[in-house]
Amino acid sequence: MPDQPLDPVDFSVQFSSAALAAGFRRQDFGAVLGHPLSAYTKRSVGPRPRIYLSAGMHGDEPAPPWALLQLMREGFFDRRCTWFVCPLLNPTGFLHGTRENHAGLDLNRDYKSLQSAETQAHVRWLRQQPNFDLSLCLHEDWEAQGFYLYELNPLNLPSLANDLIEAARVHGPIEIATVIDGREAAGPGIIRPVSDPLLRESWPEAIYLRNHHGPLDYTLETPSTLPLEQRIATQRAVVRAAVGALLQ
Repeated sequence: MPDQPLDPVDFSVQFSSAALAAGFRRQDFGAVLGHPLSAYTKRSVGPRPRIYLSAGMHGDEPAPPWALLQLMREGFFDRRCTWFVCPLLNPTGFLHGTRENHAGLDLNRDYKSLQSAETQAHVRWLRQQPNFDLSLCLHEDWEAQGFYLYELNPLNLPSLANDLIEAARVHGPIEIATVIDGREAAGPGIIRPVSDPLLRESWPEAIYLRNHHGPLDYTLETPSTLPLEQRIATQRAVVRAAVGALLQ
């Protein structure tokens, strides 16, 4: 169970207040059991990198939504980029502290079949957005001993992976297993697909994004065994490093 439960109602109020104060526009693209599914956008004048961030896919992973809220309050989402932020994709999962939604579905395996109301609504919203220059999906892993990331980079653009690993290392251990989440590691804390991920029977959000919305996608995983504040600090540092590396 999470070491600090996240109340989806209270979190949504806090995030909306911080985002609107930071110049974001809120769009509710759906609702589930009365809980809104919200996206926040902030468009800059002139050509700017388009960056998408998501969190709250699994209701037993509280650090990613808190990390996005802290970054919002810190003024991180400034005019350097155009931002697209979905901070809480599975509110009913957080009601129960479960990976799955209220109907027992893992939303991060539903972006191909689109069985759930949450993924259907999210994909409808995504289809209205432009391609992203960078997508960051924030997660946690209850089995990992250190931070790791999953990189999707089919066009072989300059990789940000090493920058992200070094940013995470400042705040905690890096996963050193040679097999991470059932996949062979390409280096400490780095997973890259060895076969076409589009052939998988079920798609996480990252594969949907890779196929429809942009060429550079990272799933960021902090180990749930670490203290919550340490995980939040790691997520914040890695997001900062990703944006900084993209803008170089």
